[in-house]
Amino acid sequence: MVPSPREIAFLTNPTAGNGRGRVCRDAALPRLHDAGLVVRDLEGRDAAEALQLARQCVADGVDALVVCGGDGLVHLGAQAVAGTGVPLGVIPAGSGNDVARYLDLPRKDPAAAADLVVAGRTRVLDLARCGDTYFVTVLAAGFDAIVNERANRMTWPKGQMRYNLATLLELRTFTPLDYVLELDGRTLEVDAMLVAVGNGPSFGGGLRITEGAVLDDGLLDVVVIRPMSKLGLIRTYPKLFKGTHIHEPEYEHHRVASVTVSTPGIVAYADGERFGELPLTIEAVPGALTVFA
Repeated sequence: MVPSPREIAFLTNPTAGNGRGRVCRDAALPRLHDAGLVVRDLEGRDAAEALQLARQCVADGVDALVVCGGDGLVHLGAQAVAGTGVPLGVIPAGSGNDVARYLDLPRKDPAAAADLVVAGRTRVLDLARCGDTYFVTVLAAGFDAIVNERANRMTWPKGQMRYNLATLLELRTFTPLDYVLELDGRTLEVDAMLVAVGNGPSFGGGLRITEGAVLDDGLLDVVVIRPMSKLGLIRTYPKLFKGTHIHEPEYEHHRVASVTVSTPGIVAYADGERFGELPLTIEAVPGALTVFA
């Protein structure tokens, strides 16, 4: 536990959750003010400015950075505080909120989430790092990444249903990919529907693709889904919400400190954000993130 913060930077994405970010900010701020905290109320014009504001506040010596938004804003906040010991608070306001699920935060009560910041109880987590960029949840590097690409181009429907529809649309033409994986220096060549690299167990609003991933074990969980029929993939998809896909014969799981993922033509996603074109090398960074929980 660290002492309760006295000055915090409070960064909001007002458009998160189809406008829920602004509503959640307005519910959370009074709880923080009533607790006697000095609050820097921030809102960037875009992601680049938001990150600049967050990093400046951390450099100024604020006691905590609190983000009000979805996993994308948590991703941004992690870039600002990783390795600094400055705690990150989360007021969930997105459509997925997987980090809030990890930490058992109130996902529908922003005032209660703010109370956890005031209480000052913290937990130390690992992060995953690729180059100088961190992620908290899961890196998607296959069929799931292709679905993300399509879903991000869609304006309808909203929320989880958009990803469900994008999944069905991509299934029509998808074929397995040829991967080369470097798992702690061991090379594995494999055909697969997808490869996912998890710091935590879920992404996409509770899809537990890397079921069993532990947030503070100093390791990454690499899941391979080997080729299966389109009908098999449709049948398996609902199991991701409970993590029971691990019993499928096409499922394969590796726990490593570092992994390089390579296959042509795939843009990976992490924390729901467009992360970079493969190949990518990801490493676990133990104890890099302190959070209010």
